[in-house]
Amino acid sequence: MTIATPAGMEIRAEIKPGYDRILTPDALALVAKLSREFEPRRQQLLAARVARAKRLDAGERPDFLPETAAIRDGDWQIAPIPPALACRRVEITGPVERKMVINALNSGADSYMTDFEDSNTPNWDNQITGQLNMIDAVRGTIALEQNGKQYKLNDKVATLLVRPRGWHLDEKHVLVDGKRVSGGIFDFALFMFHNAGEQLARGAGPYFYLPKLESHLEARLWNDIFVMTQQELGLPQGTIKATVLIETILAAFEMDEILYELREHSAGLNAGRWDYIFSCIKKFKLDKDFCLADRPKVTMTAPFMRAYALLLLKTCHKRGAPAIGGMSALIPIKNDPEKNAVAMAGVIGDKSRDATDGYDGGWVAHPGLVEPAMTEFKRVLGDRPNQIDKQRPDVEVTAAQLLDFKPEAPITEAGLRYNINVGIHYLGAWLAGNGCVPIHNLMEDAATAEISRSQVWQWIRSPKGVLDDGRKVTAQMVREMIPQELANAKAAAPNGDNPSYARAAEIFEQMSTSEDFAEFLTLPLYEEI
Repeated sequence: MTIATPAGMEIRAEIKPGYDRILTPDALALVAKLSREFEPRRQQLLAARVARAKRLDAGERPDFLPETAAIRDGDWQIAPIPPALACRRVEITGPVERKMVINALNSGADSYMTDFEDSNTPNWDNQITGQLNMIDAVRGTIALEQNGKQYKLNDKVATLLVRPRGWHLDEKHVLVDGKRVSGGIFDFALFMFHNAGEQLARGAGPYFYLPKLESHLEARLWNDIFVMTQQELGLPQGTIKATVLIETILAAFEMDEILYELREHSAGLNAGRWDYIFSCIKKFKLDKDFCLADRPKVTMTAPFMRAYALLLLKTCHKRGAPAIGGMSALIPIKNDPEKNAVAMAGVIGDKSRDATDGYDGGWVAHPGLVEPAMTEFKRVLGDRPNQIDKQRPDVEVTAAQLLDFKPEAPITEAGLRYNINVGIHYLGAWLAGNGCVPIHNLMEDAATAEISRSQVWQWIRSPKGVLDDGRKVTAQMVREMIPQELANAKAAAPNGDNPSYARAAEIFEQMSTSEDFAEFLTLPLYEEI
């Protein structure tokens, strides 16, 4: 098929039957307009990230910004939350795959964040079929017949939120004036054009999650995009609502400012814990005093994670904004009742802590976890949709507490092998088109895989990267373990004989042992799909 594109736009991908339903001239015109207006600022902000990273590599320590102290000290609140977003006790997340969309909307969760980003391999077909799934989901017509089973929506479904790609990701198949468009603008604009009016007519609205922000200036860019898009589509200002994932250490120092930039369009903040841990490793990777223990030991009770979670909660509620807890990556274990009991206890403990602290909701990765998570929030909230009125004046978090990186031990051979295994397993699945993978009874996405590969890279280089038996983690040690863990990953994966797993092992070795640290593993991977 061929489609008409706006002047200056080129699509370098196959247009399959049905894709013209998404890639309409007017929808593409909105993509082109937003891209031309805002791409220079995106590039400036990405360059600012690189410059800041170099300063951190040279020993700079982040702190709260003196130039925005008036915002932190000011008496202001975000715009009122719409009724459809007032109750978000349990949010389920997952990729934009059709069966997942139906099951998540039917899961009993209050809301569902459908994901064009970390739990989704952003190949062309996934992005466009995902947009088709969104059109059908918003209109209540999405259905599927698979293996003799019929899937369709219940009468009552979760409120839909959409996560477009982060600022660092391009859409390589779409060029405007010879340059790739932003993946986030592409995802956002197509969804808005096709669905915003329909959502409003059905009593909800276009609601989003914004990933990977590192500063309030990046939030300001999104806000300006919202303003222009609402103007272009004839929507009242403030129609769009967005929850920002605080999943970088730098954003943790600008939470007030991020809410302020988006205050007309804000739906609060979320504690994106896995990417947050990865961000800490990435930003302090050359710091000889920084070294985190085995990944499973770095939990929400670690000092730096506890400080971040409480500061997010206090900041949100002070501004009248929802505070949403992060993902419990545990999933039900059907064939092992004993392990399943441990997993369920982990989920319950996680959600109980969040609810007791004052969070208004939390994330789960599997429909089977909705009920136990909901029970914990209802135990604290009762019939209330949220607890934004629970202020936390007792919480005082300093920069030093946000940077109190413990635990540093133990680092074990099992922990090192775990990271290598997860990295290879996840990268192999990602290259094969699946960005959300159950591995070792956890739901892994790009964020958790990032922790695995960045820890290995840092352990090799840090003087503290020493196993509990006294051996120093080295590149040679990692290279010797990779073939064994490749075999283990292939044996455990349903499609482990796929050539993508061997390629994944090559990529993991290169990324974990090379001198240069890749900013995101998805950037080089994206060029291979």
